[in-house]
Amino acid sequence: MKVFFLILCVFVLVSFAQAQQIQSYSFAELEEKISTEVQKQLLIVNFWATWCAPCIKELPYFEKLAEEFPKADFKVLLVSLDMEKEKAVNFSKKKQLQSEVAFLDEVDFNAWIDKISAEWSGAIPATLMISASGEKIFHEGELSQEELNAYVKRFIHKTQKL
Repeated sequence: MKVFFLILCVFVLVSFAQAQQIQSYSFAELEEKISTEVQKQLLIVNFWATWCAPCIKELPYFEKLAEEFPKADFKVLLVSLDMEKEKAVNFSKKKQLQSEVAFLDEVDFNAWIDKISAEWSGAIPATLMISASGEKIFHEGELSQEELNAYVKRFIHKTQKL
């Protein structure tokens, strides 16, 4: 019985240790994070929500990018637009997302959507890729793995030597 309890405790501790912490951001804080991260590498920012079926469908494609481009220098930031942070936290744990997940704690979407891209209607999923040189690619709508890979490949060939 003691062994079972010890194993259970270890399992619970490991599960908590592996659970991703999701930080909440105001839009100004998210802008600052994007600005900082993009100075280090290609940044791929995906806007999604747990209630958005196309978003959920394409999330694994972002998770596979590290396997697809193992030598490329990039970071994926998954920005949840859920109304409640807890939904994003639970979803992230359930799906064991490896990319960084952020929660955008802003209710007035119209105040910041144009700052991400003038092309963005506000529909999700939406993806923004930014290089350190400031080059941007914005895509509104669901991406297939092939489309995402093509965007990343094109971007990496322009900005990085592999």
